[in-house]
Amino acid sequence: MKPVVWLGSSKADLKAFPATAMDDTGHQLFRVQRGLDPDDWKPMPSIGAGVREIRVRDPSGAFRTIYLATRPEAIYVLHCCRKKSQKTAHEDIEVARQRLARAPKRTPHG
Repeated sequence: MKPVVWLGSSKADLKAFPATAMDDTGHQLFRVQRGLDPDDWKPMPSIGAGVREIRVRDPSGAFRTIYLATRPEAIYVLHCCRKKSQKTAHEDIEVARQRLARAPKRTPHG
């Protein structure tokens, strides 16, 4: 099972979600760790190749977790946020892009 690597403030941001949204997001990340797709997700090519967004709803709103799982060594959680409008906020996309650029890059030999 792949480990989850939290970049920037993503873990603290997830912990700020309401309990039901945080629990559901944790379950969805566990599915990803096991090689399965989350129940509700979409690709985020505007951030980078292979980047996806887990979509979770609870009575207080919509929550998103942006991650990269295509690298063999780990799942990189780039950003966690509450979605306030139909379109993902530009600042949330920028945060995820910057964290993706700082994610460790492995060489083919390890």
